[in-house]
Amino acid sequence: MIGTVRILGSGTSQGIPMIACSCDVCHSSDPRDNRLRASILLEMNGSNYCVDAGPDFRYQLLREKITHLEGILFTHEHKDHVAGLDDVRAFNFFSQKPMNVYCSKNVDNALRREFHYIFDEKDYPGVPKLNIIPIDKNPFKMDGIQVLPVEVMHYKLPVLGFRIGNFAYITDAKTVDREEREKIKGIDTLIVNALHKFPHISHFNLDEALEFIADIQPKQAYLTHISHLFGKHADILAQLPENVSLLFDGMSFEFEF
Repeated sequence: MIGTVRILGSGTSQGIPMIACSCDVCHSSDPRDNRLRASILLEMNGSNYCVDAGPDFRYQLLREKITHLEGILFTHEHKDHVAGLDDVRAFNFFSQKPMNVYCSKNVDNALRREFHYIFDEKDYPGVPKLNIIPIDKNPFKMDGIQVLPVEVMHYKLPVLGFRIGNFAYITDAKTVDREEREKIKGIDTLIVNALHKFPHISHFNLDEALEFIADIQPKQAYLTHISHLFGKHADILAQLPENVSLLFDGMSFEFEF
């Protein structure tokens, strides 16, 4: 079966342009250099699923004209990946159903802390309705679709990437154990984070991302979670190997699942 990946956002936690920044990237005239917080939309079997729902969630879905959403998979609990969760209220209203949320115990705890009003015993009218579905490193099914989590480390924080069919999405990785790498070896399409060129404590830089891609050996790889410190889209693209490209917001491609 064929699904579609839509890139909702390809930027790092502060997005591009960054507030108050006067650098050339933040003032670029190339629309590919405008990057919202990292997130993707998966379209499969007529259903839509987001991976992460950051601060730009509402605008991203309006931009892509999304009228229904069947679930959200969370990679981890940092605000640039969860802050937009409140906006599932619109989907609750039109579907008259809670939103399926697939997340680890760490993310569940964070959501209950950051969005405490959703989980209060007194049911306040209009708050989001969620159906929390616990996941870990083990495979699970999402409406009958097989999903294989891939655990990576974001400094000391576990983060889940996801493999669906011949496509895998990994963000906020700094280290990945051999056992987890084996889950995606030889995949067709891989998205992985590459923050910028110099070392970072919790993200792949460009060299580390390229080393990871060379180890995994996908047919095609894309870089995401891009910082304004990386450079302009066209300049980065010119430095990449033939089977590695750069995501930009609004692009899409198909995959088999």
